[in-house]
Amino acid sequence: MSFSVRMSLTHKPLVGGFAVLLVGMLALGSWLSGAIEKRVIRHEGELFALYVDSVLSDQVQSLAGGGLLSDAGMLALDKLLHGTMLGERIVAFKLWSRDGRVLYSIDLTQIGLRSEIVPALAAAFRGETQSRMFTLEDEERRLQGAHRSDLIEIYAPVHQAKAGSILTVAQIHQTTDVLAQSVGTAQRQSWMAVIAVATVVYLLLAALIIPASNNLITQKQHLQDKVSQLTNLLAENEHVHERVARAAGRTTARNERFLHSIAVDLHDGPVQGIALAAMRLQTLADVCSTCSSAIGAKSTVADEFKILQEALNSAQQDVRSLSKGLHLPAIEELSLADVARRVVRDYKRSSGMDVELTINNVPEDGPLPVKITLFRILQESLANGFRHGGALKQHIVLGTSDGRLQVAVRDDGKGFDTHATETEGHLGLEGMRERVEILGGTFYVWSAVGEGTVVRADMPLTGGEGA
Repeated sequence: MSFSVRMSLTHKPLVGGFAVLLVGMLALGSWLSGAIEKRVIRHEGELFALYVDSVLSDQVQSLAGGGLLSDAGMLALDKLLHGTMLGERIVAFKLWSRDGRVLYSIDLTQIGLRSEIVPALAAAFRGETQSRMFTLEDEERRLQGAHRSDLIEIYAPVHQAKAGSILTVAQIHQTTDVLAQSVGTAQRQSWMAVIAVATVVYLLLAALIIPASNNLITQKQHLQDKVSQLTNLLAENEHVHERVARAAGRTTARNERFLHSIAVDLHDGPVQGIALAAMRLQTLADVCSTCSSAIGAKSTVADEFKILQEALNSAQQDVRSLSKGLHLPAIEELSLADVARRVVRDYKRSSGMDVELTINNVPEDGPLPVKITLFRILQESLANGFRHGGALKQHIVLGTSDGRLQVAVRDDGKGFDTHATETEGHLGLEGMRERVEILGGTFYVWSAVGEGTVVRADMPLTGGEGA
């Protein structure tokens, strides 16, 4: 396996894991930063509210009876909020009454004004300290004299000294200088913790991925070896299949040559011997034609010679027919269509029956074993339909599809039970089946009593090339 493939199998999961961890780390860090900021702001507001409550409770006691803030209380507040460290942090300060009126403000123009009670102010009058960070618009910054746009707004309830009831609520806008330092420290610590956890997780992920990747690489190599072996086996099987097909074609041609030699031997041997015996018997019959010697109760010697002569003549005709059937005509130079026409012509000459022949898209030439098999199938099918089926109409259909020769022979004969034929055996059908299957084709016979017979064969046109 190449180095680039090995590296990709290892690095892709690591890079993907790093990207996922990075996104998760950023999301978690951002969420923690926001949570820490909110927590610190709330904590700062609570501390500042306690401080304001403890410092202002004495200055606002004049509000206990529902009155206004006394001049002494206002003067004390002015001193507290101007020229002190607390005043430097406070940008705006207001004291609110329950009806939404400003009782005191650093901005003197705001005192006595009345406005709608916001939810934070209402919550403060219920004793709940409210704090949030907000951003001032440019005009608000100018009016409040703030140097920074980010401020903390706190609504702090101020209680009566002994009764504990809420006299007023202080609304405070203060700078974020001190808070920013506290928040920044906490956020840096949280980011460091998140980065540390992400680093540990990534290292653990790498420790799991690298061995798994190496295992996958090994398994992939083994799989590729198996695929290579299977490919070689398939190539070898294909080569063996081709050799078997060529051997089958040679076997078919060799069988026909063998049958031809048998036909020649029958013609030159037994046929000639039978003919000579018939001639000699004819001579003896002529000599003994007047012989009246009786053989048995009803026949004479002349009658016996006549019977023997007729038997020899019949045997001679049978052997001649057998020799002629075994002999294959010269079909090497014929096309597939011409082979079919030759069979039909010979069959019509011997039986006197017409055969309908349909040829559809058949190539001009084909392998010799295919021609031989086609000749024998048509010859045997037509002969069976005539001799055994008593067919009056026979039809041959010849065509090709996907590089295969398709043959169908139909007749209107009396038909037969194919299951009984399979049980009893039928040399003609078995011979046709073997011829077709030895070329890698398929053979099928359909028949039923009183409904005729259909013989079908499908053979590859490449079968037995070079035979």
